[in-house]
Amino acid sequence: MKKIAVVLSGNGVFDGTEIHEATLTLYSIIKNGATYEIFAPNIDQHHVINHITGEEMPEKRNVLVESARVARGKITDLADFKAKNYDGIIFPGGFGVAKNLSSFAFDGTDCTINFDVEKAIRNMVEQKKPIGALCIAPVLFAKLLENIDVTIGQDKDTSEAINAMGANHKETTHGEVVIDKKYNAVTTPCYMLDANIGQIGDGANNVVKALLNLI
Repeated sequence: MKKIAVVLSGNGVFDGTEIHEATLTLYSIIKNGATYEIFAPNIDQHHVINHITGEEMPEKRNVLVESARVARGKITDLADFKAKNYDGIIFPGGFGVAKNLSSFAFDGTDCTINFDVEKAIRNMVEQKKPIGALCIAPVLFAKLLENIDVTIGQDKDTSEAINAMGANHKETTHGEVVIDKKYNAVTTPCYMLDANIGQIGDGANNVVKALLNLI
């Protein structure tokens, strides 16, 4: 059975993982006959957001601990990820990708990528294993992998930043995926568009199916 690593960035769209995207990715992996293991980096969140008010809260939280809420406690530190043990890797979206897994939310094209995130992506590419990303997560690939084709949908500012980092943005709509054969990379926009949960499910499922076909 094919095994997919899924990397989370916290718990909640504004400061961590987008939970609909994460859950529907996990669901799609199982429904398409594969299995998964969940990872997150053991680091502090950039900040904590009240998801009712949108205001920053005066507290600290840990990305691995918060991601464990989504994973129902069954999660592994991304520092322990070994590419040889997995057939593919997927990054759901959420602002945690741009705030915790990278600094894209603050530094744009000059962003840095978390060490363990970069290592996981590069190791999978070196072993010619497929990589997937939803929503804002394709910016990780754009920063690390030269001349890669990706999509975040239709957002002008983000697509321009992706192109400025040396990648090639492809405009898409709900459920559509872009496949880069050079890197075996699959991306889809999800909540980077004005989407409902059904459309998110379509995008997640299409990424999973395309990624499994690349294995």
